[in-house]
Amino acid sequence: MPETIGSDAAAAISGDRYLEVQASPEFQELRSRLRRFVFPMTAFFIIWYGLYVILGAFAHDFMAIQVFGNVNVGLLIGLGQFLTTFIITGLYVRFANRELDPRAAAIRAELEAELEGQTA
Repeated sequence: MPETIGSDAAAAISGDRYLEVQASPEFQELRSRLRRFVFPMTAFFIIWYGLYVILGAFAHDFMAIQVFGNVNVGLLIGLGQFLTTFIITGLYVRFANRELDPRAAAIRAELEAELEGQTA
């Protein structure tokens, strides 16, 4: 497990340096990739949930259609909300592991190397 910057070491890096890192192309790319994933997924889920609420409020006959036994369309769509949440979470974890974490680790390693250069 890599060592992490302790609170004393992190304090040694100036606020100006953090602002420089935030303005760097690498950090901007990291933020851009995050936004390209999060915003569409959020929009999708809000629309999907909104559709469920609207159908529940205004399409009683549709939601009451029996699919099998006592299971109706409304129940299946409601359970689909939970399933969608787990799928989106899994997709985000996979995306973060592949795309975000390596970039964030590179930025952090650069700061740590800089800090080690200051203390050496």
